[in-house]
Amino acid sequence: MSVRSLCLAILAFGDATGYEIRKESTEGRFSYFDDASFGSIYPALARLEAEGMVTVREEQQQGKPARKVYSITDKGRSEFIASLCEPQAPDTFKSPFLLIALYAEELGPDVIRRALNRRRDQVIAELKQIEGSAEDCHQHQGSKWIRDYGLAYMNFTLDYLDKHGDDLVRIARDEPQHPQQAAE
Repeated sequence: MSVRSLCLAILAFGDATGYEIRKESTEGRFSYFDDASFGSIYPALARLEAEGMVTVREEQQQGKPARKVYSITDKGRSEFIASLCEPQAPDTFKSPFLLIALYAEELGPDVIRRALNRRRDQVIAELKQIEGSAEDCHQHQGSKWIRDYGLAYMNFTLDYLDKHGDDLVRIARDEPQHPQQAAE
């Protein structure tokens, strides 16, 4: 997904400032789709405005500079929906934890236990964040489906860490596994 499409996706749910778009893309309901930096959001919004895909209005704030609020136009909504009909790129998955796991034999069991505990804590925090998004799902069925998918994914991850974390610690100790354990 391009930054352009991400901006249109967020604006399809309601008007927003560039800061709000960035926050939604990093911490909000859109944080699971793609990343967008401030350095890429504002040029994308400027191009979208020039192309008539969004409009911008300034809202005065007491004691602060005016803020720019963006709205999607019918043309922008049509382009966004059309972009969703194109074949999507494969999902990307990046995990610093898995890089640590790859080198478990060289890092030792203490490092691996700490990494497993950190990853477990991260997963629990993500689960809480997803569970806390329940209010967003009541009015939008797609949001509910995505929330449930995220819960299933994170619960599977947590379950896998709980059931197989000791296997990674054993690799770090360079202990041979029993054939039955390796098959699980």
